[in-house]
Amino acid sequence: MRFDHVGIAARDAAALVDRFGRLFDAPVVHEETVDGMRVAFLELDDGSHLELLEPTEDGPVAEFLDREGPGIHHVALATEDLPAALDRARGLGIDLVDEEPRPGARGHEVAFLHPHSTGGVLVEFVDPGD
Repeated sequence: MRFDHVGIAARDAAALVDRFGRLFDAPVVHEETVDGMRVAFLELDDGSHLELLEPTEDGPVAEFLDREGPGIHHVALATEDLPAALDRARGLGIDLVDEEPRPGARGHEVAFLHPHSTGGVLVEFVDPGD
């Protein structure tokens, strides 16, 4: 596995896109609305990303913002074999948010691990495909 991105929840993602883009010299490489969120990916020099999440309707990110305020929402690791990564997590007694891979941003398959099993960190596995 390798680091893929960190997801940052924001009430105004466009403002952070501008600020982080200039601060880190990180261009926007992808934007979409998915699962009730505006999502923007900024690419860093090493090919990893900052994912900025702004809710457009009620859902997990809106609930996170109400509960925790803006900030780091999740850490994502890329894997070439998402089902095997989920099986490994299950075998280690990790509780899964997603029992099976599901569609995520950028057309990638994703699955989340429950933060109460991962030291309070919401972990996302992402299969970047080709």
